[in-house]
This record gives sequence, structure tokens and C-alpha cells, in this order.
Amino acid sequence: MILSTLCYIEKDGRYLMLHRTKKKNDINKDKWLGIGGKFEKGESPEECLVREVKEETGLTLKSYQLRGIVTYVSNQWETEYMYVFTATEFEGKMIECDEGDLEWVEKEKIYTLPTWEGDYIFIEKLQKNNGFFSIKFEYVGHKLMRYNLKEYEL
Repeated sequence: MILSTLCYIEKDGRYLMLHRTKKKNDINKDKWLGIGGKFEKGESPEECLVREVKEETGLTLKSYQLRGIVTYVSNQWETEYMYVFTATEFEGKMIECDEGDLEWVEKEKIYTLPTWEGDYIFIEKLQKNNGFFSIKFEYVGHKLMRYNLKEYEL
């Protein structure tokens, strides 16, 4: 089982996205994703989030919010539990990422970029409401077969 974080950092109506093009043997090859990665031993979701954002972007998060939990089940890869955050306050200077290219992407344009099918579903939830969600995706290879979404009012 994999534990990970994912963050959509927002500025001026755009999200900071990572186009995964550089990492070898990457299941996310050529996909556009938010910023994040896997937990290290003993880390909380927040500690993982802050570390991964700093490592991949050079930015230090000042404020962030847990928005949901995503469960990925696949016939090819380990089950992954992902904590999804949004952030609007940060500082620092962006660096080059060794996993791909960082780009500020207009929120509406994200739906035209190649990513996991399920990502479009929870990105829409991030953009349209302030509630908390839990969603389970079931994939066969890169094809989304079904999902189950539960939304919570805050």
C-alpha cells in the first residue's frame, strides 16, 4: 500500500502543475499532476506535503487545506491512499523539478491536459465547493472502470 499527498497550489486563477516527463519507469509518464509524493517513515500527511512541495518546486507552503482522500485501486499497481490538499499561500523561488516541467496552468485548461481520468473528477470538486470528499477509483491499467464518491459538508 502506498501513502501519498497531492497539492494544487493556486495563484491568479491558475494551479501549479507538473508535467511528468523526466522520471524513468514512471506510471505517470507524460501526465499532468499536482505537486506531491510518497510519505517517508513517520511523516504525517502535512509533513509529507510540505517536504514534497519544497523538494519538487522550491516553494515553502505557508497555508494549506486538506480537501479530500483519494483511494486508487488497480489491477497493475499497488493500492494508493492519497491526501489531496489545496494551497494559496507560499513563499520562495521556484526551482527546476527533476521529475518534469512545472507550469502555472489556468484552471479551465486543466481539463484539456492528459492525466488520470479520475483526476478530472476530484479537480472539479476542488474548484466548485469547499466541502471534504472521499473518492475511490478502480482502474484496469490506465482505464477508469468505476468510482465511488462521498462528499461531506463542512
